Amino acid sequence: MSFFISDAMAEGGAAAGQAGGSLAGMIPLLLIFVIMYFLLIRPQVKRAKEHKKLTESIAKGDEVVTSGGILGKVADAGESFITLEVADNLTIKVQRHAVASLVPKGTIKSA
Repeated sequence: MSFFISDAMAEGGAAAGQAGGSLAGMIPLLLIFVIMYFLLIRPQVKRAKEHKKLTESIAKGDEVVTSGGILGKVADAGESFITLEVADNLTIKVQRHAVASLVPKGTIKSA
């Protein structure tokens, strides 16, 4: 049977060196977590805060672009929905969080 199962040699020596090895084995894992935090998680949280601030600051008369690419002027701003005027006598209702960005005043006339 020793052909399939290797003999355990120096069992006592492996247990003594295990304590220092576990800490050294955790350092790369912690380093990867720190790198992931600064490259992925932190920028995404920052972007989410900026978007929330943007959507809360939308007021009547602002010109916005939705995430679907629709350019319009805010005709009415409710708590969770806004009404956009996209053409003369044509309005649509979209959710506040669907607004991707504010554009400078007069952008609709130049487009």
